[in-house]
Amino acid sequence: MSTTVYETEIKYEAPPGTTVPQLGGLPSVAGASGPEEQLLEAEYYDTSDLRLIRNGITLRRRRGGSDPGWHLKLPAGGSTRREIQVPPGRGGRQVPARLASLVRGYTRGETLRPVARISTRRQVLTLLDSAGASLAEIAADDVSAQTMGEETMISQWAEVEVELTGGGPRLLKAADAQLRRDGLQPSARAAKLERALGWPAEDGPARTQPAATANGRRGEQHHSAPVSAGDVVVAYLQEHAARLGAMDPLVRGDEPDAVHQMRVSTRRLRSTLQTFAEVIPRSGTEKILAELKWLGGVLGEARDAEVLASRLSQNVRTIPAEVTLGPVQARVQGHFAPIQAAARRNVLAALDSARYFALRDALDGLLADPPWSAEAARPAGRVLPAAAHHAYRRTRRRIRKAGATSPGRPRELAYHEARKAAKRARYAGETISPALGKAARRFTKQMKKVQTVLGDHQDAVVARGADRELGIGAHLAGENAFTYGLLYDQEDQRAVRLQAKAQRAWKRAHRPRLRH
Repeated sequence: MSTTVYETEIKYEAPPGTTVPQLGGLPSVAGASGPEEQLLEAEYYDTSDLRLIRNGITLRRRRGGSDPGWHLKLPAGGSTRREIQVPPGRGGRQVPARLASLVRGYTRGETLRPVARISTRRQVLTLLDSAGASLAEIAADDVSAQTMGEETMISQWAEVEVELTGGGPRLLKAADAQLRRDGLQPSARAAKLERALGWPAEDGPARTQPAATANGRRGEQHHSAPVSAGDVVVAYLQEHAARLGAMDPLVRGDEPDAVHQMRVSTRRLRSTLQTFAEVIPRSGTEKILAELKWLGGVLGEARDAEVLASRLSQNVRTIPAEVTLGPVQARVQGHFAPIQAAARRNVLAALDSARYFALRDALDGLLADPPWSAEAARPAGRVLPAAAHHAYRRTRRRIRKAGATSPGRPRELAYHEARKAAKRARYAGETISPALGKAARRFTKQMKKVQTVLGDHQDAVVARGADRELGIGAHLAGENAFTYGLLYDQEDQRAVRLQAKAQRAWKRAHRPRLRH
């Protein structure tokens, strides 16, 4: 049995002997409870080469406090971490199987063992609202740490933490401002283990991992000298390799949308390596490209089954009751349930395979030491636009070909090929946007609109085929197949409309002018 919570907190460096700050006048705070003293003992687990903490992940077994047991903390963006808690149980120091499985994409067969023991004497002040509900906890920690292994390092320090328990970002921002005025500065280390290991602040995961936002875009880069083409391409690859890794435990935990997000990162990695082969030659990436295609296919089966089942169920609900003949919804659910279950098993088997671990290792190796071409060192503004223009021209050819192809299945297949070209063009625009600025962002936005319409078209075509298959199954079972015919016709008309919409979207997409 495990529980999942989201922890949003900020840590602050503090001098020894710091007492819990008495924060007053904060938004929505009507009172306080405490301070309460707690004694916490925790053992932190990792591989011998610290693969978890190097990726911003901590796994510990804690005694004392209000939540003793096993805690796995995964980055969730900004100051928030996703924490999965498992009761202490009777396994002693044996990592619970569920938690070990969630981080298998990082450990990749390496043993998890204790790497540090950390003792904390904590004073906790709870901030309350007018109803007496907890809004935040302010903690002053005196920490003693000892690393475990062939060499032992002992350290002590003090820190202050502010953790939201019911309040919002406004409260956290106000508390941060007051603590800064009082002379405290946020710590560059997100976890106590980083400090116990003796890592300098600049070596923490937050400094070594590329920043990624929810929509996969990065902030604009500013450079005093022209950034190289290699720097731009590898930054995008690092971002999505990190995101692929971050999605791994969420897919294993069956979190909503995790398969989709992992699939998208797989596609972005593959597309970028294909598009910018002038920077990282294909001779050094062929194996990785093939394995990314394999992984994307496995994830795609699960994602497509999920989306199609949801779409058809929603479509059935829109059909008037008087023309919904027979157990239509039950047949849809009964058809897709085993498909989704099988796809889920295939995904988990893939993520636990030596083939997947080898792909992750190969990606790590590629990004650590890319097989650069001579073009990689040249300015991004001189090298990268050509690849984006090529992706644009490929999309243009395929859109035009689709419009001129005979109606029916040939035209639908042609639009499917156009969709893949538009997607590659979009990812090319995303890659170069930090270096080339507004024009590249505009290009990316236009290609995304085209890709979205073409993706909707493909969804309609696939759903129409499923409607036909379900109708045949219903007929062979002696049921009335009339409703499936209505669903088929809806999707068929939708596909035709989206073909015209795709042509209009393309006409609005101007030829890119991508020069630095």
